[in-house]
Amino acid sequence: MAYTTINKGEDHFNTALTTGTGSSQAVTGLGFQPDWIWGKRRDSTGHNSIFDSVRGITKGLETNQTNAEFTSTDYYSSFDSDGFTIAAGASGAGNGSSQTAAQWCWKAGSTSVPSGGSITPTAVSINTTAGFGIYAYVGTGSDATIAHGLGGAPKFIITKNRDTSTNWPVQLSFYTAGAGALNEDTAFTGNFGDYFNAVPTSTLINLGDTNGANKSGDKHIMYAFREIQGYSKFGEYGGTSNADGPFVYTGFKPAWVMIKMKDGTDNWQILDNKRSPFNIVGGYLLPDSNQATINNDVIDFTSNGFKLRTTAGSWNNSSYDYMFMAFAEHPFVSSTGTPVAAR
Repeated sequence: MAYTTINKGEDHFNTALTTGTGSSQAVTGLGFQPDWIWGKRRDSTGHNSIFDSVRGITKGLETNQTNAEFTSTDYYSSFDSDGFTIAAGASGAGNGSSQTAAQWCWKAGSTSVPSGGSITPTAVSINTTAGFGIYAYVGTGSDATIAHGLGGAPKFIITKNRDTSTNWPVQLSFYTAGAGALNEDTAFTGNFGDYFNAVPTSTLINLGDTNGANKSGDKHIMYAFREIQGYSKFGEYGGTSNADGPFVYTGFKPAWVMIKMKDGTDNWQILDNKRSPFNIVGGYLLPDSNQATINNDVIDFTSNGFKLRTTAGSWNNSSYDYMFMAFAEHPFVSSTGTPVAAR
């Protein structure tokens, strides 16, 4: 069996770095039509804006806020075959004159709604090859299930109530002691059963009865990720408080990594290979804050994982454990068995 089914991570995930013009601009060279765009201004404060093809190009959410969904034509105007188009004067998408932004993009795909589950999504977009699905659904207010159609149990799930001001519940299926919130720097807590009443199975995602994930009559959106060898990895590591820090094996050279202290209070943090093309990787952004780029060097991206190069507590404190979410630039070994060199 081949090591991986994905030889080029950029066929399914890619980062576009944009500089604003104040006018409509087409962003090309992505390599696919994105179904999920997560945009963040880099040079100054700006919210983390989320748009996807299931809700529609004018429907936005912000991961650093609890606000309900908003409708705006001032961010993006289209999902395109090789990228996307930013709307004219879209300061929210980092398109004000000379503004810089990172646009993280994922490809989903099939709009066929999976059968099964007590809640049937109103719309979906699912990429079984890359293990990624987007699901729009209406809550019931009672424990419920949704069929995900990913072909294996997802390890990382993000949800958001679109109609009501709520947190962004996050489930890590490998860490069943609690759930977290993407918009908060707080530790993962024991409210696991409130948002998600069980770990997901190979066919179903299990929802609790709270407003954040399943409020009766409210519209919700869910992003679910299954781990794909050579392309995506979701896990945890223990801090060491040593500048020659822990090595975290992913099985690929990372293109994008998000890290959060699980059992303590500190920000979520994102690094990518486009803003930091050479080691040491730094210049991270915060999903739970509107803060501009923080220019500290913290990690090496290697051919098969990443290595911590800082003693900063938000990355590598021996008193804490950390979760990570990572996507590949390319696998450690291709589908033909060829090793791929480090950066």
